[in-house]
Amino acid sequence: MSASVLFDEPGPRGRRRIRIASIVTVVVLVVVVALALRVFASHGQLDAAKWQPFGQWPIWKYLFVGLRGTLQAAALVAVLGGAFGLVLALGRLSPVRPIRWLATAYIEIARTLPVLLLIYVTLFALPAYGLNLPLLWKLVLPLTVANAAAFAEIFRAGILSMPRGQNEAALSLGMTRVQSMRLVVLPQALRAVAPSVVSQLVSLLKDTSLGYIVAFTELLYRAQVLAAYNHLLVQTYIVVTLVYLVCNLLLSGAAHRLQTFTRRRTAAPVVEKTP
Repeated sequence: MSASVLFDEPGPRGRRRIRIASIVTVVVLVVVVALALRVFASHGQLDAAKWQPFGQWPIWKYLFVGLRGTLQAAALVAVLGGAFGLVLALGRLSPVRPIRWLATAYIEIARTLPVLLLIYVTLFALPAYGLNLPLLWKLVLPLTVANAAAFAEIFRAGILSMPRGQNEAALSLGMTRVQSMRLVVLPQALRAVAPSVVSQLVSLLKDTSLGYIVAFTELLYRAQVLAAYNHLLVQTYIVVTLVYLVCNLLLSGAAHRLQTFTRRRTAAPVVEKTP
């Protein structure tokens, strides 16, 4: 089975192009960062006195409270969106037409709606009809609606990537279609798409920064309040950017390890021929 269920493995020419594009991207990023640092230095933004407050624990404690809110919201969206996405994926693959149509319609609509619009619905539209959610759920609910569709497509791709022989072998053993999906196909599909799921979590974690719109105590909202208090706008947002970068790098590293592990588990064993 291919290392990825969402795209074909690139060939030698494709890998060469990817390598060249990566080198060019890194060079451009280095140049942009160097120019940004030069501009900051010319305006005194790199002076030690402006960075000194970030060496104090109370500042970091204040930001870590926001980071805790970010991780809490991301965890809830991951669990709810992943569970709902799995249901949608199974619904889209269902032989029952009404269920398949409903699941497909939801996925296609949810994938086209901006997350910001969904947040505005929970912030303004729902309270007008008497449904005023807590701040946490004003962020979690729209993110779950959007990310469930993304998870559904990932899970559906994983299920479709399984060889038909897996399902046929299970049916030949006397299992029902539901048992075959639950006990044979689905566990293998979830293991195959684990790296893609973790990659989706990186995007999900970044989307939680929209919590500042509903005044939820997440990392970006705390950064805005802190910048307004200490008047160190550039320094505060650079520090918060680095925090997001570290979190996303950890998730990306987990995705890479899962992908490597999946390749090793799914690689065909080499059979030595006896003379």
